[in-house]
Amino acid sequence: MPVSPLFRPIDVAPAYQKVADAIEREIVNGRIKPGDPIGTEHDLVRQFGVNRSTIREGIRVLEEGGLISRDSSRRLHACLPRYSKLTSRLSRALVLHEVTFRELYEASMTLEVASIEGAVEQASEENLAELTDNLARSEAVVGDPAMLAECDAEFHVLVAKASQNRVLQLAREPAAQLFYPTTEMIVTGVAEGGPRLVAAHRHLIDAIRRRDREAGVLWTRRHLQDWRRGFEKIASLDRSVEHMYMEHAQAARRR
Repeated sequence: MPVSPLFRPIDVAPAYQKVADAIEREIVNGRIKPGDPIGTEHDLVRQFGVNRSTIREGIRVLEEGGLISRDSSRRLHACLPRYSKLTSRLSRALVLHEVTFRELYEASMTLEVASIEGAVEQASEENLAELTDNLARSEAVVGDPAMLAECDAEFHVLVAKASQNRVLQLAREPAAQLFYPTTEMIVTGVAEGGPRLVAAHRHLIDAIRRRDREAGVLWTRRHLQDWRRGFEKIASLDRSVEHMYMEHAQAARRR
């Protein structure tokens, strides 16, 4: 009678996939920012210790995923992927399932409230310093929708970081990536959007500093409800993420 094997064969990833995964991790972790150079093929061959064809195949995977692009001189740069080519595989899955902004809003209410509750309990002085620095930069760019959207996304990452809960930080990331472009849309289309966003962040930092859980939850809910009201002035919450964003991008190109 044959004996059942105890182990299964090991699935060894090809070298080009390991190259692509290594570069992707640096971009996802923020150590390589959008627009930063990745290096030439020659540089990457030397650093990874593989042949040129392996590097080229790894680059192809990253280009198809929207994580790197080439400029006019053919140099490689990190870039932000469009919705269908998001870094987060979970975000991509959400898009493929045609989730709506209503679903994102409802899920984010739970996740962001959990983040602020954790931050109120666990935030360090270093966390508060990072949040305060972010607020100052947000105030300086309140009239620039694109820059303010970047600051807003970073602010919520910092709040989650201050919770000292890595599971929570990872859990909120897929939905947060889908929210990110909407901030610029809202601030561009709603005059009071920018100042209200910055004011909410100021109240949230104050709640964290005072260890005031009730105020933190209150202002998180107000902040998200503000997002909802602003969003409903430019689109329906029941539109799928991909469809609404593609319509907005096409309209922007026509302007």
